[in-house]
Amino acid sequence: MSASKLKNIVPLLDRVLVQRIKPQQKTAAGIYIPEKAQEALNEGIIVAVGKGALNKEGNHIPLQVAVGDKILLPPYGGTPVKVLQEEYLLFRDSEILAKVVE
Repeated sequence: MSASKLKNIVPLLDRVLVQRIKPQQKTAAGIYIPEKAQEALNEGIIVAVGKGALNKEGNHIPLQVAVGDKILLPPYGGTPVKVLQEEYLLFRDSEILAKVVE
């Protein structure tokens, strides 16, 4: 993935750009798992964030996540965005279920 192409995408307001973590394609024994049998993971990494939603005074409300955070996503939702054969998802900050702290 070209980092320069990804830098051209800046989410607006309280939206975040997420790259879903890919499921394991091979078992510990080395057996390949077919794509249809792979479990869809509900985890992702924040790639870009917006400035935050506006309050009544017109000030930005800071987001609860930052670039590089590992998060839990809802099973459905998000707007798919494709950049150079990589698929990303746009979510609102409020749609993110949790931040994973390691």
